[in-house]
Parts: sequence; C-alpha cells; structure tokens
Amino acid sequence: MKRWGKRFVTLCAVILTASLAFAGSPKLSKDLEGKNASDQVDVIVQFKQAPTAQHHQKVLNRGGKLKAELGFVKGGAYSVPAAALADLAADPDVAYISPDRPVQATATLDYYDATVNAQIGWNLGYTGTGIGVAVIDSGIASTTDVSSRIVYSMNFAGGIGGSASDTYGHGTHVAGIVGGNGTNSAGSNYFYTFKGIAPNVNLINLRVLDKNGAGYESDVILAIDKAISLKSTYNIRVINLSVGRPVYESYVLDPLCQAVERAWKAGIVVVVAAGNEGRNNSANTSGYGTITAPGNDPYVITVGAMKTLGTSNRADDQVASYSSKGPTLYDHLVKPDLVAPGNRIISLYKAGMTLPNSYPGNEIPYSLYQVNGNSTRSSAYYSLSGTSMAAPMVSGTVALMLQKNPALTPDQVKARLMKSAYKVFPQYSTATDPTTGNTYTSQYDIFTVGAGLLDVQAALSSTDLAPSTSGSAMSPAVAVDASGNVVLVNGSSVVWGTSVVWGTSVVWGTSVVWGTNVSGQSVLWGSSVCWGSSTTQGYSVVWGTSVVWGTSTFASTEASAIAINGEN
Repeated sequence: MKRWGKRFVTLCAVILTASLAFAGSPKLSKDLEGKNASDQVDVIVQFKQAPTAQHHQKVLNRGGKLKAELGFVKGGAYSVPAAALADLAADPDVAYISPDRPVQATATLDYYDATVNAQIGWNLGYTGTGIGVAVIDSGIASTTDVSSRIVYSMNFAGGIGGSASDTYGHGTHVAGIVGGNGTNSAGSNYFYTFKGIAPNVNLINLRVLDKNGAGYESDVILAIDKAISLKSTYNIRVINLSVGRPVYESYVLDPLCQAVERAWKAGIVVVVAAGNEGRNNSANTSGYGTITAPGNDPYVITVGAMKTLGTSNRADDQVASYSSKGPTLYDHLVKPDLVAPGNRIISLYKAGMTLPNSYPGNEIPYSLYQVNGNSTRSSAYYSLSGTSMAAPMVSGTVALMLQKNPALTPDQVKARLMKSAYKVFPQYSTATDPTTGNTYTSQYDIFTVGAGLLDVQAALSSTDLAPSTSGSAMSPAVAVDASGNVVLVNGSSVVWGTSVVWGTSVVWGTSVVWGTNVSGQSVLWGSSVCWGSSTTQGYSVVWGTSVVWGTSTFASTEASAIAINGEN
C-alpha cells in the first residue's frame, strides 16, 4: 500500500457553525459527524437487504443521487445532502451509512525471489499457469513482460469507462511482482532477472486509481464485484489489493470489508497490503494499531513488509519499520497475517507515468541487469517500497499453490501460508531513514510480523488440510486480561485452536507467542503492552472503541517518502 498522505484526498469539509451533529447515531459513521448542512456528501448506504428500486427511491426522495449500485454489499453509492443523513439513518431499512472514502495505493539490489524460495517453485514447474489474478489498482500498462497475459481490462476510476491502462505507475509495478516474466531483462545475470513470483499467471486488470494514485472505495467495491462475476470465465482465484484507507469502524460495518468477504466466500483468495504507518507515533502507539482497511478484515490475508538487506539469505532479513502493525482498531484482530519482501523492489513501469516522474531517485540503470548496460535510466524497470510490494509476493505464491492443487479453499491456502512461514527472527532491529537520518526500533511480535516470512517452497510442500469441522482461517482476536497481558481469543471455528497440527505456537511460532497465563491461554510476547498502559493515549487508541484515526495523523508525508524510497 503506497504512501499515506502523498496525495491523500480527504472528504472532511471545514467545520462551520452550521455543521451537523448526529447525536451518535449507530447507523452513521463517526467521520460523517460535523458535516456542513449545505454540503453534498458522497456516501455508501448499506441496507438490511439487497436494495430494490424502492430502496434507492428512499435516498432520491431526500435529495440524493444514485452514483452506483453496490447490490452485493446490499447497498449503493450516492451523493446526498448532509442535512438529510440523520433522517435517512432513521429509516428502518437502512443498516449503515459511511462516506465513500478515498483509497490510496500503498507503495539495494533485488533478491526477493531467492529470499522467499520462489526459484524452487519454478524449478518444479509451477509458474501460475491457468490461474487468474485480479489486480485492483491503478491499472496495468502494456509491457513486454505482461501484455500477452492481460486477459481482461476494465476501468472504474472516475466512473466506468475509459482506458484501463496505468498512467500512475503503481498497478503496473504490482502486476510485475505478481506475474512479470522478466522478458525485458532476459540474458542478464541470473540474480538480476526481474521476474515475478508467478511468471505465467493470467492478469485481470481492474483499474480503480487515477493518474495521481487516488480513488474511492465504491470503485474498489465495484471492481471486486466484477472479479467475482468473472471468476469462472477467467478462473480468477486471487485478488490483489495493494490499496486501502484508514479504519473508521468495525469490519462488520465497513462496506469495503464486506466486499472482500464476499469475494473470499465466493472462493477467491484476497490478499491485502497492511499499510505503511508502522512509524506513526502520533497517538503514542509506536505504530501499533495502524493496519488499514480492508486489511483489518479477519478473512483476508494481510501482508506486512520485510527488507532483504541486499542478500539472498533470509536469516539477515529485517522488518521494514514503516510496515503497519496490529492489532486492528475496534475489533482487535491479530494482523498482519504474514510478511514478505517489500523494500526497494524492482518491477515494471513505462516512461511518462506520474509516479516514476515524481521520484526519479528510484530509477535503476541498465547496468544493473544488462551485461553491457550503461548508467542510463532503464525504460522498463523501477524500484518501489511498501507493503504494496509485499502483497503481490503473496498473491503470486497463492497462484502457484492453486496451480499445484486447484481444490484448495481460500481458508486452506491462508492456513498453509501462515503455518509454513519462516519464523526465525531477532527480538528487535533498528532501521535508519536514508533521507532524514531518523532511526526506528521494531519489536518482532505477533502484531509486527504475524506468522512469519513468506516461504514459497514450504507452502508448496505443505499437505496440511484444516479439519472439516473447523475450516475457517479467520484471524483471531486478542484481549487484555486482568493482569494486563495480551492474550489470544481463539474461536472454536478457527483452524489454529487447540489441536497439535494447528496450535498457536505452530502457526505463529515461539518467537512471537510466548508463555501462558493462569487460564492456559497464550500470552503474546511483549506482554507489558508495549503501546502504552491503560492511562496513556496510545492504550486508549488501540484498545478503545470510540477513537478514530484522524486523516491529519494518517496523512504522513514522511511515511509517503518512506514507502517510495525504502529504508536502510
């Protein structure tokens, strides 16, 4: 997920004396409070049943305008007078109203394929052949490495229609990590061939971000719906979402989370970037509680970012300090689910795109991958950093797993990835921002690295299947016990309950889950609640139910630069 704040478009109007107060209506998102009564507000209205023309008319009768039908999340995107929102919320057919929030893309040498053992999968003949991966992003430009395998394209950015080609540069980079075949770097040194994880996968290009990397969640919801409808046609088994926004309510109410759950339940593995707010200490949380939506949904695979440190040896890899950390706000779920390389990743771009033009320092020379190359800027490859780059590593791996065993369910895929992840980490590491010189310390707990580092070989080798009676791989919740320890709350339906095969110490490893309390529950490493005591602001933000991250604190320009330029 690229750079919160670089071009973050906020829907918050200046609060005037005529602003509205909704008296805490449970049907109105908190970030709708304070709207000027004369404003037209873009919102998503969720109904208690799939909406009919009569439901839409309820909004129109209050001065609203239908922008898009979002039937599969039982809702629609509308433009509505702010003065009518409270009345609309009082309608018994209305379940919840939230803004049509902006979403953003979330984005040394490149050794990621060796770090995650991708070459082992290639040597076994697994390249993603026959599997469709929907890339919901800023579009995919036609480049030699992917053009022949873009089997479907559609544009949702700014309204359906128009070109689905990428003019920003983020989606093309992501697509190259998922399934670029490295053609433009063929003949170069083996280690510098910039090939994606699943180099023969089919790509479904669903553009939701404009030339500046901005878009709206209603467009993302429509794109997810399209992916579901095309599932059988193109064998879409994976959706990659390297986009997101802050969390404003429980995933149960969030329309974006409801959309990804629909895809998951339709048999599509949804992989989401965790976010790039791991350095955000504006609320005294040391970056904890900054997972972005829809990565806060328990079904999806939420991915944080690691650094290869310029070697193929994963033993020296470190977590990227900007990678967002759990637990999730409101629901207190364990996230991310795992981590993958996401720092200074080299992948595809084309000249003229907004992102590389804005950050020429991320260019790479031809000499990096051509035997007789010079220092001229490459016209085919470019470097980006962020959890946006880590998520497609996992999406590509899922394609390999499903090529090998098409019968795997999304929950079985998630469980295998988490159990097979590499779990050897230090307790702490320190990173330096190359631009500011600031240093940041990361603690390797369950909320920072999840179940561990992606391991393609181990995931492909795994034959473990979740018991049929407890097949859900929903990320578990955590709670603070009476002694101040953070403990896992295991539901009876999750695969990592109490069994030997799927026990918590097996899935997450002993380096991130430590000890037991008097009730026999696992106590998370760092049980002193490293994001503050019950008397601090940080504690209230993470564990409270009424605090919402403000856009002013999330829109960190420093985080933007981190995600683009990477870190040492």
